Amino acid sequence: MKRIIHTPAAPKAVGPYSQAVEAGGVLYISGQLPVDPTTNMVPETIEAQTRQCLANIRAILTEAGYSTDHVVKSTVLLADMGDFAAMNGVYAEFYTHDMPARVCYEVARLPMGVKVEIETIAVK
Repeated sequence: MKRIIHTPAAPKAVGPYSQAVEAGGVLYISGQLPVDPTTNMVPETIEAQTRQCLANIRAILTEAGYSTDHVVKSTVLLADMGDFAAMNGVYAEFYTHDMPARVCYEVARLPMGVKVEIETIAVK
């Protein structure tokens, strides 16, 4: 049995997918772009974009009844690996203890020309 998660506190999906799906006590959050759900704007800097991605993830976690303590894995996609240190600094503000496993890749392009996208898995 699966449960589809949707919150207006995170951007709407830009394609045929859900913001998140919960199945068997596991929450799979689709890659979150740095889009402010109230303005549909994307901040300019990698730091602001990372904060917005993580704020969107937090909103989805909250809607589903999870917290950052439940996050077990993140996948970070960067348009430029040169932004790794700046992204990592912001990421460390969001996860302050019991860090989830993580992988980070540089990719050729991201939707809407953004600098970062973050996917998350949480378990209760």
